[in-house]
Amino acid sequence: MATSIKSKDIFKITFLNKGQVYEVFAEQVYQSDLWGFIEIEDFVFGERSQVVVDPSEEKLKTEFNGVKRSFIPVQAIIRIDQVEKEGVAKISNGDNIAPFPTIVSPPGKQNH
Repeated sequence: MATSIKSKDIFKITFLNKGQVYEVFAEQVYQSDLWGFIEIEDFVFGERSQVVVDPSEEKLKTEFNGVKRSFIPVQAIIRIDQVEKEGVAKISNGDNIAPFPTIVSPPGKQNH
């Protein structure tokens, strides 16, 4: 009798942070009890078996080192994908990302 071992779910989360686009991988992603936030737990980073080291992945690894859970504002989320395996976490400048449009009224005026 063959047993089927279900692999862990892996999610790729892409979000804006400090004007840059972060792309990270995690095993847990869900809506937070804190209204307006998505929670990310169990970050996954690639193993360092290769000689070439990606500096942006190393920066993310250092930034999230020791982080048990991260709360990301919903409006910062660009995309969440369930993937078969983790990839390389990275930071990019987000040149092709546009913010969600908002209506801003001049001071003293209200939108109707």
